[in-house]
Amino acid sequence: MSVRTGSRRSMPITAGRAGATIRRGLPVLVTAVVILGAWQLVVRLFQVPSFILPAPSEIASALSSQLPTILSASNITVKAVLLGLVLGSVAGVLVALVVSRFHKVSGPVLAMAVIVNCAPIVALAPIFNNWFGVTNIASKAGVASVMVFFPVLVNTARGLLQVSPLHLELMESLAAQPRQISLMLRLPNALPYLFNALKLGSTLAVIGVIVTEYFGGPSNALGVYIAYQAALPRFAEAWAGIFVASLLGLAMFGLMSLLERLLMPWHESIHSDEA
Repeated sequence: MSVRTGSRRSMPITAGRAGATIRRGLPVLVTAVVILGAWQLVVRLFQVPSFILPAPSEIASALSSQLPTILSASNITVKAVLLGLVLGSVAGVLVALVVSRFHKVSGPVLAMAVIVNCAPIVALAPIFNNWFGVTNIASKAGVASVMVFFPVLVNTARGLLQVSPLHLELMESLAAQPRQISLMLRLPNALPYLFNALKLGSTLAVIGVIVTEYFGGPSNALGVYIAYQAALPRFAEAWAGIFVASLLGLAMFGLMSLLERLLMPWHESIHSDEA
């Protein structure tokens, strides 16, 4: 009897979530169709040369014919993005934990991180290629990890430090150890900040790897493919590669959003999205 009641209750909830997903996705879909239609109309109406701006239909045709090659190139780029994202995230969280443990150094360290983050990180690509080798995945992942490290450090440190004074005083009154305060109070408070940084860092990692591949890389990497097609010049194929790179960044952002929902389902931002 109770099972039937539970299934009846779950159906409206599932239908409500599906409806909310459709309501969120429909404006995006309509906007994309309008933009692509206007793009196609302008290119055809004013006869814009393909080396300036190819029509979406040309890009779609190039994507269809080059899809196996582009997917093969994306495989190498995805590995570099994931490696850079993991390295940069782990390093950022570890340094943030140290900063939260020693409050006196938090100000100078975070200020220095912000200053270094303002530097043109992309300029490091030739240097990393020289250090690790042009075709080595470590040179691409190294630039991506640097681009991920600073947002993760600054945002996670902010979440670790900005805990409720009342909660902190309560745990200290109960003689909680610094390790227990970090695990039970600071880390849960920092999770929303961390995932905001990861969503930003995941797209930055894609940009970092693609741009680094412009300076050299394996012959079948996605950034090398785009640069090669643009140099020929085969701009429809180059735009097809750019389109796949954009999808890769969107997929990484979606992956971080999914992890956020799985690891912190209690947070109010998750429920506000479903409302």
